[in-house]
Amino acid sequence: MQKLSLLDWVALVLVIIGGINWGLVGLFQWDLVANIFGDMSGLSRIIYVLVGLSGLWMLFISGKLAKK
Repeated sequence: MQKLSLLDWVALVLVIIGGINWGLVGLFQWDLVANIFGDMSGLSRIIYVLVGLSGLWMLFISGKLAKK
């Protein structure tokens, strides 16, 4: 089994944060990232971009995650 790199772990954590945030938006119409960092502030936009890139990275390495 291949080990996950630091980049893989960071991407995984960001994808989990993004999933939780979207769950909160869907259930309660409450955007955690916007509430912490400001509605579409520069920092919020950077976080959204990093979460999106992390999702693409997780798609790219999904084969590594699926191997036993």
